[in-house]
Amino acid sequence: MFLSRRQLLGRFGGTAIAAPAFARSGREGFEPTPQEIVGPIYPIVKPADSDGDLTMVTGGTGRAAGRIIEVSGRVVDLTGRPVANARLEIWQANAAGRYAHPSDDNTAPLDPNFQGYARLSTNMAGEYRIITVKPGAYPGGRRGMRTPHIHFDLSGRVDRLVAQMYFPDEPLNAVDALLSTNIRPAMVIAAADGVTASGIPRYSWDMVVRSG
Repeated sequence: MFLSRRQLLGRFGGTAIAAPAFARSGREGFEPTPQEIVGPIYPIVKPADSDGDLTMVTGGTGRAAGRIIEVSGRVVDLTGRPVANARLEIWQANAAGRYAHPSDDNTAPLDPNFQGYARLSTNMAGEYRIITVKPGAYPGGRRGMRTPHIHFDLSGRVDRLVAQMYFPDEPLNAVDALLSTNIRPAMVIAAADGVTASGIPRYSWDMVVRSG
């Protein structure tokens, strides 16, 4: 049985976050998370409902289809200091691999109960957390099939990071055109982090910006 939206979001403050797995640099401490493109499916028109629970839409009739997951992590600078109040925009395909965007010509069905976009800020410890569904793979045109991923656009005090978070042990990871050419692929693949008390799979993904 799934928790309500209020119960899910209410858990955020009391759940420990897994230790970060940042790439180390001898000179600077941590390596920055690699930049990627915003892509053609960035939502120019933002949905009215944009909280951290993407599995329900205000006024909707149910919960999003697919496997519900929790994604959490931290944002830090190159010295490992947390970046508080960093603004995050997060968007993704639904469980069938379809974006709620006019430019997505995928024939997979839309999900009226899937929010598909979130806007939030990190807390004083640089932490963020969302509830969503695991996105499906989808055809990426000349790039071939895209492996499941979630888009992040992070704005800190002085830095901006656009990146994609990928999932571990996905068969398409090895052939995804963007992941396979990433300069530090290990930094953009989330870590499986067990399950919540209600049995929801958890993933942990940390991001590093240069100055914060």
